[in-house]
Amino acid sequence: MEKKKELETRLIHGEYDRKKHYGSLTPPLYQTSTFTFDSAQQGEARFAGNESGYIYSRLGNPTVTILEKAIADLEEAEEGIAFASGMAAVSSVLLALVRTGDHILVSEGVYGCTYGLLQLVEDRYGIEHDFIDMSEEETVRQQIKPNTKVLYVETPINPTMKLVDLEMVIKVAKEMGVIVVVDNTFSSPYLQQPLKMGADVVIHSATKYICGHGDVIAGLAAGKADFIQQVRATTLKDIGGVMAPFDAWLLLRGLKTLSVRMDRHCLNASDLFRKLKDHPRVKKIVYPGDSSYEQYDLAQRQMKQPGGLITFEVEGGKEEAQEMMNHLKMIQVAVSLGDAETLIQHPASMTHAVIPPEKRMEMGITDSMLRLSVGLENVNDIWEDLAQALNAAAGKLSTSS
Repeated sequence: MEKKKELETRLIHGEYDRKKHYGSLTPPLYQTSTFTFDSAQQGEARFAGNESGYIYSRLGNPTVTILEKAIADLEEAEEGIAFASGMAAVSSVLLALVRTGDHILVSEGVYGCTYGLLQLVEDRYGIEHDFIDMSEEETVRQQIKPNTKVLYVETPINPTMKLVDLEMVIKVAKEMGVIVVVDNTFSSPYLQQPLKMGADVVIHSATKYICGHGDVIAGLAAGKADFIQQVRATTLKDIGGVMAPFDAWLLLRGLKTLSVRMDRHCLNASDLFRKLKDHPRVKKIVYPGDSSYEQYDLAQRQMKQPGGLITFEVEGGKEEAQEMMNHLKMIQVAVSLGDAETLIQHPASMTHAVIPPEKRMEMGITDSMLRLSVGLENVNDIWEDLAQALNAAAGKLSTSS
């Protein structure tokens, strides 16, 4: 049996068989909406599920299939599935798992649109949810109800960077018959692999690190074949959040450099963390690579590296946070992450604005908090821009007061 290649190698070669595509080094782009049949009988057989093959790109496309096989390989899943956006992935997976009267237990912080989706399905369809601090095993165990069907986790949590001990929550969930879904966007398969720890389904906003170039909106999920096939035949097919072939082609291109990009993101973030921590206008900073961070040991055990995201709070509250952002010259004010460019955003008024203020505070999202997605630029240039903006914002506010 041939030895399994290392992850860095699989990112480049994956499951792609060039011999099946005329020797094309790069996976071909099958930019077509539909596929022809050799006969009426073949069309009947494919629609009946008695013959494999492509029918219509909403139901499957060769370029998309190559990507789905790649994410399954990288997450060590039986099967992968692609969606038109990260939220299409989240909604399709959750709606395939629950029905009216069921309950979802959620890590205490999540992406703002995931929060909005959970609220929507509770208000309109009676699917309950609760947010809890998953730090303690007994708390998780006590909060699982008889109707709890899914335990939904982000780790690191967006935007607070708090971690959830995956091995612990998965152990509890398995004992109590609850399905575990993990949003792995902040880490990518390169830094963290929840399925290897026992999770049932892993989700990515592929828009972020997997793409890496800020030019695609996409989502991915991976898990056991029977469940992924169920999603493909129901909530993906019928709701229709399918990935376009060109987007799949761009993501396959992005995957080839994921390992080298993530190494640089993490290296730059580690350097910037040390500099930001010592800046007088930064009153709090959270980064999983901080050796004094209370969850540092968990980060070391669970993640290959601490990642490329830093959350920090400035002294002057929302006014100084926004003033600092307005003084940036190279760093871009934008709400995504994982791009080559360094990006910064204000979660309370941007990505998490949909969450009521009191709930945001419970999640640890303050008005003085900023989320920095560290890019691939020279770290000295990133730091120079951050430092001058922090100093300029403080100086302007002190002068105006």
